[in-house]
Amino acid sequence: MARTLRSDKLLFVATLLLVGTSILMVYSASSFLAMTKYHQSPYYFLFKQLAWAVIGLIALAITMKIDYRLYRQPAVIWVGLIGVFLALVAVLFMPARNGTSRWFGIGSMTVQPSEFAKIILIIFSAALLERRMHRIADVKYSLGPILIATGILVALVLKEPDFGTSVAILTIVGAMIFSAGLSYRYLVGGFLIVAPALAIYAISAPYRWRRLVSFLDPWASQLGDGYQVVQSFIAIGSGGIFGRGLMGSIAKQSFLPEPHTDFIAAIIAEELGLVGITLLIIAFLIITWRGLRAAVLAPDRFGTLLGIGLTTMIAVQAFINLSVVTGLFPNKGMPLPFVSNGGSSLVINLLGMGILLNISQQASTVAAVKTGVDPDALSASRRE
Repeated sequence: MARTLRSDKLLFVATLLLVGTSILMVYSASSFLAMTKYHQSPYYFLFKQLAWAVIGLIALAITMKIDYRLYRQPAVIWVGLIGVFLALVAVLFMPARNGTSRWFGIGSMTVQPSEFAKIILIIFSAALLERRMHRIADVKYSLGPILIATGILVALVLKEPDFGTSVAILTIVGAMIFSAGLSYRYLVGGFLIVAPALAIYAISAPYRWRRLVSFLDPWASQLGDGYQVVQSFIAIGSGGIFGRGLMGSIAKQSFLPEPHTDFIAAIIAEELGLVGITLLIIAFLIITWRGLRAAVLAPDRFGTLLGIGLTTMIAVQAFINLSVVTGLFPNKGMPLPFVSNGGSSLVINLLGMGILLNISQQASTVAAVKTGVDPDALSASRRE
């Protein structure tokens, strides 16, 4: 009898809980803004987010059923790389929004090609590293194409400009290369080269320099560049242990700018309190844990590297977003995965979770067939 593929239930449930939180909190955070600033129905952003959530969940359901090894086919990789490259070039000629050119407009919805760049670079890097990791110390041979592709796409993303996404992409690719076995000496050397370049870029524009200065002391510019972070502090602090209650936020009433996007965690903390934001963080920790577990148990190196890349994609974005909201990082304009309002990010993250769930399915089946034991028991025995 054929063995049924088993997905990681904890990973699946944590993902669904975050999507449910998104639908609920985007409505709560945006209803006042929709009526006062956009002169729309209070359900305006809710309906858009709900539509993207349905698209994303369909993508998750489809990719869960597709053997992840299909993605390492050269045709899939090159079509994806070329398509993303052309999209990132084309978006630079789109009308600017808030001083940036990051989106294509599709009716009332928008698509951000830099989100697609993350996942295609993860697939490309995993496929190439699998084939060349036996000579990982030969950097030119093993990493040359990855560094070239990453450099080109990151340069285009920086041109938009989108500094936060660029940092996220470099971090994801770096984590995958480290996992492939590259000596830490090369990684430290690469960091010493890239970090100063990013630092120079970060302070080259006046608005980024002002953000950095306000990050060091946001209260000194609480009516200027530090305004958003200060309002985030006030929202989080006023939530207390149990919060003001759902829909009870004061910060969203024209105090915290765009509360349904990058700073939605502040609204969650205000309305649901320390308890609510802690549960949110636990959900991300579960995704990180189960994602890395699926990667470790993957039946081949491609699955392991792909799983590490996809898990890092979620973990890094969540860490940066929550760090910005709590004042630990300068404001980078990065959404909270699965939760912030935004279609491209939600769909890509759910698509990535579908691939990760398929990796967990294959790991579960292979482990059961080879050992006759539950994968959790196999993982425990490996740790011992």
